[in-house]
Amino acid sequence: MLEIRNLQVKLQDEDKQILKGVDLTVEPGKVHAIMGPNGSGKSTLSYVLSGRDGYEVTGGSAHLDGADLLEMEPEDRAAAGLFLAFQYPVEIPGVGNMTFLRTALNAQRKARGEPEVSAGDFLKLVREKAKTLKIDAEMLKRPVNVGFSGGEKKRNEILQMAILEPTMCILDETDSGLDVDAMRLVADGVNALRSEGRGFLVITHYQRLLDHIRPDVVHIMADGRIIKTGGPDLALEVEKNGYADILAEAL
Repeated sequence: MLEIRNLQVKLQDEDKQILKGVDLTVEPGKVHAIMGPNGSGKSTLSYVLSGRDGYEVTGGSAHLDGADLLEMEPEDRAAAGLFLAFQYPVEIPGVGNMTFLRTALNAQRKARGEPEVSAGDFLKLVREKAKTLKIDAEMLKRPVNVGFSGGEKKRNEILQMAILEPTMCILDETDSGLDVDAMRLVADGVNALRSEGRGFLVITHYQRLLDHIRPDVVHIMADGRIIKTGGPDLALEVEKNGYADILAEAL
């Protein structure tokens, strides 16, 4: 599904190398978690995969279902099945949430040669998905993320993911700023989307999110590389002992 080989990335117009040779494979149906100290390159990896400006790939490759992600525009990556849930979702004043969701869904369907979803079918779909995430009708009527709490913004991101049904979901510190109840709601929304044909890459600082989203594989990232890979127990080890021993062993 997602194949990353020796990916090297620096900031555009600067000599600072951020990713220094990342190797990662996310198989269909699997949930991979990435943990690591601040500045290790976790969010940069998510940005580069989604096509955010400001970064220059200096080496390596990234493919989704055989397609070269790095040669695609961001909207083409989304149509190919890639989704990024942001750490800090932005507000979009003047754009209604429902309008945004339906436009995004139909744009992707059109790019894949599929028929657009009618207004009636879309309304039924969004109500069904919103109920799972406890998103009320008033939230759906408001402009995208405007006036939303941190938890509401994150739930709205997961709602977008549920509507678009991507094949590769990247969550960039979705748990940041969430209380326990909001984290559980977000995790429930993610777990509801788990399937044999969908992969997840969950970037987090905290093991507590992984109590709700049970990963198959946990990676530790530091200094622009993945330095250790293991099972769910690796996240528990980090929670108990921190990164010092792992860093000393690998770097």
